[in-house]
Amino acid sequence: MTKTLILMRHAKSDWDDPLMRDHERPLNARGRAAAPLIGKWITDQGLRPDLTLCSSANRTAETWDLSGLTADIRFEKRLYHATADMMLNVLHEATGDTVMMIAHNPGIADLAERLLQTPPAHQAFWRYPTAATLIATFDITDWTQAAFGKGQLQAFTVPKDL
Repeated sequence: MTKTLILMRHAKSDWDDPLMRDHERPLNARGRAAAPLIGKWITDQGLRPDLTLCSSANRTAETWDLSGLTADIRFEKRLYHATADMMLNVLHEATGDTVMMIAHNPGIADLAERLLQTPPAHQAFWRYPTAATLIATFDITDWTQAAFGKGQLQAFTVPKDL
């Protein structure tokens, strides 16, 4: 059996208010434009998540809302500025064949790199810029079996490519 992971960094956030708590920051105009582009790209790949695991931050929730995708969604405080290890632990609790995770750097970049057997040739992969999105498959029957080094690259993109 194959499981598919869609791993997305939130779209570009707004830094205009220096007094705003980081967790509360919304997307800026560029981020609001990028989220639906990525959502369409995911749909164009023939994917629809069964479950989305989303950081509890405003910018991740807004990224999800603007993506145009639909799925069961679980907002996870544990994904807010999480390490790759924590993100993998949260993924182990997932259900469904196609799971999407929306979170933050540097953890999401580290997770993407560590999950894949072979990284994409795309130069932006190593920076994992805002709204960067990876699609990887795992030859597993349950998400508890997902492990570092076991993912197969299917696709990777950034909004600039779309």
